[in-house]
Amino acid sequence: QVQLVESGGGLVQAGGSLRLSCAASGSIVSINSMGWYRQAPGKQRELVASARGDTTTYADSVKGRFTISRDNAKKSVYLQMNSLKPEDTAVYYCRIWVQIPMALSSEFTYWGQGTQVTVSS
Repeated sequence: QVQLVESGGGLVQAGGSLRLSCAASGSIVSINSMGWYRQAPGKQRELVASARGDTTTYADSVKGRFTISRDNAKKSVYLQMNSLKPEDTAVYYCRIWVQIPMALSSEFTYWGQGTQVTVSS
């Protein structure tokens, strides 16, 4: 069973920075793709950043401010968030797509539990 544990959220002033971490545990052969999503109160969950291979994608609202990265050895993915704005306030979720030993021909996806990011003006 693969589990994800997120950390790094919190309260920060506008213009500040936070680094979200998402650590995976369990039997993982490889992390093929990763993504960070967010959901603000009353809004739908939206994709903030994703990466597969050498290709990264960012929402227009975070381009130039957020950076997605990973450490394969630690089975972890990260979201560096700089120049934070009040509109970045949301619960942030990580999601990974992995190969597991029992089904190498398939890809499975897992979600983190979410971490609150609050940006004050």
